[in-house]
Amino acid sequence: MTTDKKEFIRIGELANMVGVQVVTIRYYEKEGLLEKPVRSPNGYRTYRRADVDRLRFVRHCREHGMPIEDIKFLLKLREAPERDCLEVNTLVDDLIKKLEEQLTSLQSLKSRLVELRGKCPHSTSIADCGILKGLDGSTCRAFKTSENQAGAPER
Repeated sequence: MTTDKKEFIRIGELANMVGVQVVTIRYYEKEGLLEKPVRSPNGYRTYRRADVDRLRFVRHCREHGMPIEDIKFLLKLREAPERDCLEVNTLVDDLIKKLEEQLTSLQSLKSRLVELRGKCPHSTSIADCGILKGLDGSTCRAFKTSENQAGAPER
């Protein structure tokens, strides 16, 4: 291993090259997504080309909504390129399933909000606001659902 200064880059340069903030790099180091950097004699963090590639991979994973634990798993799999990629497929299938569940939940929430908005179609006094009346608990579906299931009102 040579210690040629041209081989190393500083954290700010790495951040610019990959399009992340310096604080993000430090966070990824803390979480174990990036290895601890080599320190120069004056204490600066220094990185190599492999760190640039790894950080780009992590950034792309995050852009695809992958949690840190899943990224750690994928990084370990990358270290064994001869392995079958079934585990990668399974991980992505699980992420897709979670996303579909979130989308369903968001659609349900949107429908409830649209219904709630319909309770007060025009400007009126606060005392007559249908939205606030709908959220008071006596007519709120979420309140009734949790009350029926748990036997106590939602707080």
